[in-house]
This record gives sequence, C-alpha cells and structure tokens, in this order.
Amino acid sequence: MKKIFSGVQPTGIITLGNYIGAFRQFTELQHDYECVFCIVDQHAITVQQDPAELSKAIRSLAAMYIACGIDPEKAILFIQSEVPAHAQAGWIMQCIAYIGELERMTQFKDKSDGTEGVSSALLTYPPLMAADILLYNTDIVPVGDDQKQHLELTRDLAERFNSRYGKVLTVPEVRIPKNGARIKSLQDPLKKMSKSDPNKRATITLLDTPKEIEKKVKSAVTDSDGVVRFDTENKPGVSNLLTIEASLTNASIEDVAAKYDGLGYGAFKTGVAEAIIGHLAPIQENYHTLLESPTLDQILDQGRDQANTIASATLRKMEDAMGLGRRR
Repeated sequence: MKKIFSGVQPTGIITLGNYIGAFRQFTELQHDYECVFCIVDQHAITVQQDPAELSKAIRSLAAMYIACGIDPEKAILFIQSEVPAHAQAGWIMQCIAYIGELERMTQFKDKSDGTEGVSSALLTYPPLMAADILLYNTDIVPVGDDQKQHLELTRDLAERFNSRYGKVLTVPEVRIPKNGARIKSLQDPLKKMSKSDPNKRATITLLDTPKEIEKKVKSAVTDSDGVVRFDTENKPGVSNLLTIEASLTNASIEDVAAKYDGLGYGAFKTGVAEAIIGHLAPIQENYHTLLESPTLDQILDQGRDQANTIASATLRKMEDAMGLGRRR
C-alpha cells in the first residue's frame, strides 16, 4: 500500500477552502493509502506566535482532523514537535540544500519583500518540510498548487541525497487535488480563500455559526446579470459558489447549476448557504465533543509513538549513510 504524508500548520481556524481542498480528501485517501497526518507546529514558529494561543491552536487542529473524519485506526495523526527526528532530519536537509534554490522560493520572496527582521527560518523551512515528508518513506504528497514549488524542492533534495549517499530516501510524487482544490474568496473570487484575509466576510471557517455562514454567502460577490452559470472567466463569483456546493454535496457542477436554472441569486445563495451549514453541522458537533476529551490525547499519544518509530528508523539510515556518529 502506498504512503501519503500531509502536514498542516496550527495557525488560524481551518477554512472551507482548506476543508474542500485537503481535509475532505484526506478522509477518502485513508481508505486506500497508508496515511500520515502531521500538525506542523515547528513550521508555525517561523513567525512569532503567542505561546498560549499556539498551544490552543495545536489541540484545536487535532480535534478538527478527527471531527472531519480521520480515523486513528487507519491513519497516523501526530504533532511534529513531539517527534525529534523532524528537527534532526531538517538540519541534514539544510546541509544539502543550496541558498540560491531557497531564495527562489516564491513564498520566501513574497513574505520577506520589504520586511525588516525576517526570521532565518522563513528561508530555511523548506528543508524542514522536506524532512517531514521524507522521514516516512512517502510515495505521494497531496497539496494545493501553491505548494507545488516546495514539493519539487523536496524531490530535488531527496534525489541529491540519494546520489551522494546511496538510495536511502523515497522520492515522493506530487498530487494536486481534483475538484475544489482552490476555493476562492467570497469577496474577491479572483484569489483563493485564505484564513489570513483581513476581510472576515471573504472566508468561511469550519467553526462559523449557521447565521455567520448565511450572512457571508449572501454578501458574496457575484455579478449583475442574475444568471446562475459556471463560467470562471466571466462569472468567477457565481462559479466559486457552484464549486463549493458541488464539492460538499458530491453533485456535478452542471447538476448544481441546473438546480438554480431560472432562479435569481437570492435563491441561489440561500441554497449554497444551506448546503454548507448542513455539511458542517456534524463536524462542528464532533469537534466540540473531542476538544477537551481524553480521547484526543490518547489518539495523539498513539500517533506520536507510531510516528517516532518510523521517523527514527529513517533518520538512523540517513545518519549512517552520511557517516554521522558511531557506526552502528
């Protein structure tokens, strides 16, 4: 069975875009693949975090993974900082990465442009990301297309390590999720929905109340012709709402559009809001039940132990191949 790895930072509440583009597909993948899901809290500290808030966010994200349908009997769920091999292998990856290729990373250029006091970790976190993936002999990494560049670097580093020290690391494949991979902002449908968007009306989170969801969908930017039709070039706002409902109801976009044929945008937005609210209701209920439950700690303890076993074995192979420490 092929292995999948995915890591998510515990920063901010998971958005509907994150859920459709990643989390929902995780629950499907766990039935056909050996899945490893990591809460990458060490990546979160590339920018300064409030310690108390970060701790809450880690637990919240863990609860959300399970509430969304991740089964700890089928998948490994753990916290990155609880598995020391990540930081250790991250250093090894830094040692074989080149400054030039790290400086070419689009996210580094975007986040450091015009900013004073940029953390060195903002430049060097892609090797840690590579270590996260490579420690688990990962075959496939499902990511949004905005992360594709980092995955290509991971492949390059794995191949470079193998060419220098022998075939130790599995070179992973990149998989871009299919339908709904990039849910757009409700206020600017030309850019993706983001939890960092300062306009709160632009983003639906998985913990929004029904009233908040309804209000946000009804204020979503569309156009003036009142026709519900999928046309990403000329009707990006309408197309985004159609994509959201189709993704959550497992219907085709054509069927969803046909459902609103002849109806105005009022009925259309009401229907989309109802689809979102209905889909999220059981997730929210499960989340709140898990959040302060000892069951969540038991799941994370189990995941930590499983991850430690796998990652430590890979790290030993990497260190042996490089001649580190005493020969085993």
